[in-house]
Amino acid sequence: MPKHNLNDLQAFMMVAREGNFTRAAAKMGTSQSAISHTIRDLEAKLDIRLLTRTTRSVSRTAAGDRLYHAIGNRFDEIEAELDTLTGLRDKPGGTVRITCGDNVVKVTLLPKLLPLLLEYPDVNLELDLNYGFRDIVADRFDAGVRFGGTIDKDMIAIPIGPDVRMAAVASPSYFASHSVPKHPQDLTTHHCINIRFPTYGGLDVWEFERRGRRLNVRVNARVIFNTTNHMADAAVLGVGIAYLPEDEFAPHIEAGRLVRVLEEWCPSFSGYHLYYPTRRQPSPAFSLVVDALRLERHATAQKPAARRKQHGKEGSGDA
Repeated sequence: MPKHNLNDLQAFMMVAREGNFTRAAAKMGTSQSAISHTIRDLEAKLDIRLLTRTTRSVSRTAAGDRLYHAIGNRFDEIEAELDTLTGLRDKPGGTVRITCGDNVVKVTLLPKLLPLLLEYPDVNLELDLNYGFRDIVADRFDAGVRFGGTIDKDMIAIPIGPDVRMAAVASPSYFASHSVPKHPQDLTTHHCINIRFPTYGGLDVWEFERRGRRLNVRVNARVIFNTTNHMADAAVLGVGIAYLPEDEFAPHIEAGRLVRVLEEWCPSFSGYHLYYPTRRQPSPAFSLVVDALRLERHATAQKPAARRKQHGKEGSGDA
């Protein structure tokens, strides 16, 4: 049986992950034709088709899927070892990849990590802004950020922010022509601003709690976003009522551009956590990032918790 070039296997892994020859070639710094030729040679050596190609997409065959899952973690382990070797230099280096939501970048990640980036010029940061439940192992992220109650139990979870409280808000101009809701069920008669989460595909159900009584409300969405980034802006413009963690509205509330309602019904929950696989061997650069972000001195394995689809809890995400 012929020996296989690791570059061939690496090319296969990149195409399989990207689902596209052009994107895979760009990430490997080669041409689309070159990587396509490499895959054809690999399939010829193995005498089996690994990828199914159409004019619009590339997908793995059963054999390709088996090979992908068999060698993917091994390539990750090799890259982790190479990253560890950079720690033998005078300064840590390499890229730390984190998937998260919009708001946590602004309020936590950039403020805490900017001093680290200035101190260690060989450390790079890549942030994937995504509200879906990303598989950080399969998608080759070093870590993700989500709210505490949504993290799988087999992950290390480190708190990086305080507990979060929800806030329902709208502009004074909106309430000039609409009644102020006194009960969460009143929201069904109002224009609301909502988010559609990519993992579930459905609109967010607003969750309220008062004196131990929980209440879920399906609101009428006048405007729908797929991230939280512009929901506060839409509320300021008078579109309707929005419901998010209160720190996303804080500047507008303080300036009087938004008014809180149903405050006694707005629950609090576990705040932002950085999470990563328990079996991961951290690079020196990643260890620096963890130390810069941690809210407490000791990381703990995440206990099982119900997944709540509330206001950016998918991303990270998390929000």
